[in-house]
Amino acid sequence: MSRINSFFKDKVVWITGASSGIGEALASELKDSGAKLILSARREEELIRVKEELGKTDEDCLVLPFDLENYSYIENLPDQAILKFGKVDVLINNGGISQRSFAHETSMSTYKSLMNVDFFGNIALSLAVLPHFRERKQGWIVSVSSVAGKFGVPLRTGYSAAKFALSGFYEALRAENSKENLKVLLVYPGFVRTKISENAFSGNGSKHGKLDPGIRSGIGADECAREILNSIALGKNEIVIAGPKEKFGIFLHKYFPRVFAYQISKAKVV
Repeated sequence: MSRINSFFKDKVVWITGASSGIGEALASELKDSGAKLILSARREEELIRVKEELGKTDEDCLVLPFDLENYSYIENLPDQAILKFGKVDVLINNGGISQRSFAHETSMSTYKSLMNVDFFGNIALSLAVLPHFRERKQGWIVSVSSVAGKFGVPLRTGYSAAKFALSGFYEALRAENSKENLKVLLVYPGFVRTKISENAFSGNGSKHGKLDPGIRSGIGADECAREILNSIALGKNEIVIAGPKEKFGIFLHKYFPRVFAYQISKAKVV
């Protein structure tokens, strides 16, 4: 039995952004693990498609759609999950949206939407599930960030800001709840082959609508999903899932910031 299957057997795993990309790949990797799944995203019809393609039934899969941008009602969602399965073991906050616009071309309403989806909606669900984890003295929270949460990236000012904010929040949350046996994993993917660039916000809030070359040549979503699930099972605090260029960028940013600042200003980041 693989590490993933042995760890996740009989656990209840809640995945946001489960209708496509990394979220759908996570659900697919857990298909035969014996885990019960809660699938969330905005598009209910796509969640139902994922459930059916995985061969899941109402006994082992709950479709629970919601919109991260409208996070005010999220606090009531864990009650539905717990009523269905009796518990939640692992929460994977994967849902989010990216950006492809210069700061001077980006409206404040677009920045607000980015923060609502990528930060406030993300932490709202974690805070809603947190009392359940603390009561049970166990739980795993995963936040899928980005390499853009390690260093600021051109055309992603709001996206980088939200991802930086997630790091601060979850590192502090981990420290506060270590005695409660709460595990927190921060995931920093680089370019992954998904529709992230196509769905990204332009400056006025419309869809970017283009597949970036970096995304086209990136890591497969299935490979990314396997690394995330293995890292949960191993109890890791942080993982970077990226190619050599992105990892070298993190190295430069940390140890040679002036060199990094010059290089990133010249880099092609789409």
